[in-house]
Order: sequence, then structure tokens, then C-alpha cells
Amino acid sequence: MYKHFFKRLLDILISSIALLCIGWFILLVAIFLHFANKGAGAFFFQERPGKDEKIFKIIKFKTMTDERDADGKLLPDKDRLTKVGAVVRKLSIDELPQLINVFKGDMSFIGPRPLLVEYLPWYTEEERLRHTVRPGISGWAQVHGRNNLAWDDKLALDVYYVKNMSFIMDCKVIAKTIVNVLSRKDVVVIPGSIGGKLNDERKRKLQNNN
Repeated sequence: MYKHFFKRLLDILISSIALLCIGWFILLVAIFLHFANKGAGAFFFQERPGKDEKIFKIIKFKTMTDERDADGKLLPDKDRLTKVGAVVRKLSIDELPQLINVFKGDMSFIGPRPLLVEYLPWYTEEERLRHTVRPGISGWAQVHGRNNLAWDDKLALDVYYVKNMSFIMDCKVIAKTIVNVLSRKDVVVIPGSIGGKLNDERKRKLQNNN
């Protein structure tokens, strides 16, 4: 009953209240980022697979400029990350716009994080279970290592969550998320500075096995 009804009801109620209460703060951060990002905009939109692998656009605060080198290629992430963007990432508030995704039904507060579309062909059948529920702003894997986990471990934790989802489990994730945010545990300020892409890792494993 919780998985199929009450979880979604709570998502709608809490996200709507949160948007009403902190909408002003989201707008304020957006204004700061608009100027800091040198015209690149305050929001970042990217396609991600959601429940049943349905593609949706995730919304995050944009923490980097779109500056390019002489050849027209984007500069490295560390060179494009702004001072305001770094603060936003350190405080883990870059995910706040995803309250809109939760309200719309693209996401839930708690669930496996929505990963890149290009990863879809590289999941095992067991790992595909992560797409039988709505993805979350935070999740079981995020409070057990986040970006510091190996891909196999991270995806195994996602599957464990799906198989054991409950109201109590979601409460545990929320509590641990709050603790991690306040202590800034496992926060990665520069995107891509830890670990590689799932598809690249699995391609290498496939090549090594052959």
C-alpha cells in the first residue's frame, strides 16, 4: 500500500508545501547563479530515465559557465565551476529544483538516483529493477557512500532498496541524508572528479573478458 499509494501521496504533499515555503529561496539562488554563470542560465536540464525507463528532464541548479577554448570545446569542469556554484554544491542545494520533478511525478524524494540515458544498455537484468520505481533526490546508495562507491556496489544498493522499500526505510534515508548534508559528508564539489562513467567501465570489463 505504501509503495503504490502513500509514497506518491506524501511526495505530492511535501513537495507542494516545500515549494510554497522555499520557492523564494530557489528564486534567490537562481538570480545569483544567473549572474555568476555569465549568461549560461541558472538551471540545468538533462534527460534521465525514470520509472519504467521513461525519459524525463531532470532540473538542477547550473553551477558552471559555458566557457569554451579556442577550438570551441567546453573548458574542464574545474575551470567552469563558479564561486557561487561551488558554494551551492558544497551546501548540497543544487538538487533543490528537483522538488518540481517530484511534484510532477517524474521523481520521488527517496529512490535510486536517475543516471544517464547512455547507461541504459549496460545494466544487468537485476540492476534494471532500479527502474521499476520512481528515481529519487536521495537514496539508499547515496547515504551509504554516494560518489565514493564502485558502480557494482552502488547499483546493488539501489536494487536492495527496491526490494525492501518501506516507509521506515525511507525515513532512515531522510534522516541519514540530513546528517550527511549538515556534515557535508561524501560531497563532490567538482563534477566528475571521482570515478568514471558506468558505460566506460563496463566496456573495459567486456574487452578484458574477451
